[in-house]
Amino acid sequence: MLLIPCPWCGERDESEFSYGGTARSLPPLDADPAEWERVLYVHDNPKGWHDDLWFHGFGCQRWFALRRHTVTQEIGEPDAAADDGAP
Repeated sequence: MLLIPCPWCGERDESEFSYGGTARSLPPLDADPAEWERVLYVHDNPKGWHDDLWFHGFGCQRWFALRRHTVTQEIGEPDAAADDGAP
C-alpha cells in the first residue's frame, strides 16, 4: 500500500487515486498522428525516480504531479502547480 500525499487533502491511501501516466508535455492537437501514437502508447519502464500524474478521485478531484521511485516506492513532494484541470 502506498500513502500518497495530496497537495490539498494530505496523505491518503493509494486506493483514493487513479494513476494518470508519466508527467510530460503533450504535442499540439494538430501534431502528426504518429507523434500522438508515440506519446499515448509507447512508454518507458524506468528504474529509479519517475514523474507521475495522479488524480484524487475520492477526494478533491484534482490532478497533480508526484515524483516516485519505481523500485523502492519512495515518494517525493507533490507538485500542486500541475493542476490545470486535466492531465
